[in-house]
Amino acid sequence: QVQLVDSGGGLVQAGASLRLACVYSERTFSVNTMGWFRQAPGKERTFIARITLSSGGTYYADSVKGRFTISGDKAKNTVYLQMNNLKPDDTAVYYCAASTLYGSVSERNYAYWGQGTQVTVSS
Repeated sequence: QVQLVDSGGGLVQAGASLRLACVYSERTFSVNTMGWFRQAPGKERTFIARITLSSGGTYYADSVKGRFTISGDKAKNTVYLQMNNLKPDDTAVYYCAASTLYGSVSERNYAYWGQGTQVTVSS
């Protein structure tokens, strides 16, 4: 069973930065991909970024490319999402998720989820 705890959200002004963290614990070495998703008010949850733990390979949604960076620290079982130049449209609940598959951007392929952390960006 994999447990995820995400944190680091908050209220910031447009142009500011935040770093989200997701600590994952696992009893088996089954997680291959960690991802970040977000859900804005009244909208569906969408993919933001993912990282393959073994290779460090990353992939981003176009909406955050160049502003957000996903990284991992395997020694700490932690994945980060550095968010720069935040915009009001980035306001959402952010979720980290874990997948046993490689390279997925579909939330249906992520079996384990954090509880979510709120990010609010004011204009």
